[in-house]
Amino acid sequence: MKTSIISYAFNKHHKLGNMDLFGYLETVKYRYGLTGADLWSGSFKSLDEDYLTLVKDALEERELELANIAVDGPCLWVDDPDERAANREQFLKWMDAAEFLGAKTLRIDAGVREKVLTFTDEQFDWIVKLYKEYATRAGNGGYKVGPENHWGPEDVPANMLAIAEAVDDPAWGLLLHFDRWYGPDAEKGDQMLAKYTMHTHLWPGTTEVLQAKMGMLRDLGYDGYWGTEMVSLNYYQIGSHLNHVKSVLESWRRGD
Repeated sequence: MKTSIISYAFNKHHKLGNMDLFGYLETVKYRYGLTGADLWSGSFKSLDEDYLTLVKDALEERELELANIAVDGPCLWVDDPDERAANREQFLKWMDAAEFLGAKTLRIDAGVREKVLTFTDEQFDWIVKLYKEYATRAGNGGYKVGPENHWGPEDVPANMLAIAEAVDDPAWGLLLHFDRWYGPDAEKGDQMLAKYTMHTHLWPGTTEVLQAKMGMLRDLGYDGYWGTEMVSLNYYQIGSHLNHVKSVLESWRRGD
């Protein structure tokens, strides 16, 4: 089964100092029996070549495919032009890392964290310009790049749809975090953006409608990893959530 758990799910362990990136890989491989890894940028110690070589070796030794890297920090838009330029340079390093590690998808937010309903024209044009640049490179590298409905106007379905249509590149995709939308059409957000999905973050709030939500993506031809996100110190809670997702996949396999 193509399922994964984002390393951010173990962030409380990370903060306590009892799990690093390599401990995460060991956990998802041997505690949960997964074949895919889903790495949050905060789990990386650095982007130095020597460190990334260790990460790549750890993935290969455990036969784990890197489904996604979710990058926090160098978002596309910030108000200060110098900081925007610095963010671009930093994210290019993350693209280097994704390509070196063989990531299938790479998430980077558009920016603008305030809970507003729209981007300004200046913000939108800059965001589209950079996503086009990133998608061209990602397409050449055989992976996908794009945002998550994560915070700010990214969480308004019409804004995300406008970005998708303006970028218009098959290597641009959405990390779909089910049911995390606001503003007009919030209840239809998953449906409106489903065809652009490159990866998922399924969280416990969607458990009751998991079958329908996942089925919607399957019917559109989604063949990526079913990524889960539940932050907890309790390994069994995280595993229980994963098992709900696996149960849906097993019911499909059996034709139930």
